[in-house]
Amino acid sequence: MKDILAGGMSGIKVFCSLLTQNLVASYKETRNGLIGMDYSTKFAPWLALGCISPRYIYEQLRKYEKERGANDSTYWVLFELLWRDYFRFVALKHGRRIFSVRGLQSKEVPWKKDLQLFDCWKEGKTGVPFVDANMRELAATGFMSNRGRQNVASFLTKDLGLDWRMGAEWFEHLLEDLVCGIPEAVDIQETFRSREWLEVDYDVCSNYGNWLYSAGVGNDPRDKRKFNVIKQGLDYDGNGDFVRLWLPELQGIAGADAHAPWALSSTALRQAGIILGQTYPQPLVRAPEWTRHINQRLQGRSPHPRGRRGPADAPAQHKDRGIDFYFSRKKDE
Repeated sequence: MKDILAGGMSGIKVFCSLLTQNLVASYKETRNGLIGMDYSTKFAPWLALGCISPRYIYEQLRKYEKERGANDSTYWVLFELLWRDYFRFVALKHGRRIFSVRGLQSKEVPWKKDLQLFDCWKEGKTGVPFVDANMRELAATGFMSNRGRQNVASFLTKDLGLDWRMGAEWFEHLLEDLVCGIPEAVDIQETFRSREWLEVDYDVCSNYGNWLYSAGVGNDPRDKRKFNVIKQGLDYDGNGDFVRLWLPELQGIAGADAHAPWALSSTALRQAGIILGQTYPQPLVRAPEWTRHINQRLQGRSPHPRGRRGPADAPAQHKDRGIDFYFSRKKDE
């Protein structure tokens, strides 16, 4: 992340560069990118602190559309603002219930509070490269892409079965250096008291709203909503560039094979200088739905023909699909 300068003028400058460089015109195609500065709007910190108004953004986008033409990308920027507003209305309606372990529907889920699993997740040591790379990026920069946030949240809640509030509090801590006091949640305040810097890309409503949604205890509580993190990694980091960027211990693994090092032969691992369980962890879990995608990779057939594109590009087959697609019941089956 570049240095963030506070104040309204800085926020306006960042937003205007999105327009003057015509980055907004390709936002839909680049919004699921993972590497670089131009795949996301990056004005969330100023929105979160009130330095720039969402109404100002709306009016300027409408002006841009009149002058240069509207397209799906300009619509998607506006849609993201609506998504942000939606979570504010959720918080206004439900109040403190957005912090409840049972969520908005008073749903009973046997969440675990396994500190060992949680430590592996927050430190990027789950043994699942796409999850680990995103978590290490967050710890190092205070930023994680929307694609990454959805995957690590799904992994924590659906693959590890951990209390979703533990993930929400960890995000809250890293994004604002602030820990919410939830009685049943893990006390991470003392553990990370030595932290000396402050991140500003944090929004209570959006954070807890998204975690409720991912955990399946929000307004749309679907039990089957789960991301296949292996398929997602192959879809959005087809070359493995993002994984190797944040997991230098996997530098010796070429291409998409970096997404599942445990599936490689002992010879391949030795040549890559990797000892599973020592230089890189064994996976904490191995979901059965991962197998098909891993096997196709090992057989030399990519299940995602366009997945070999650069990491800043979203696969063409996903460009016309919105948020609801990524949370659909049949996704990744």
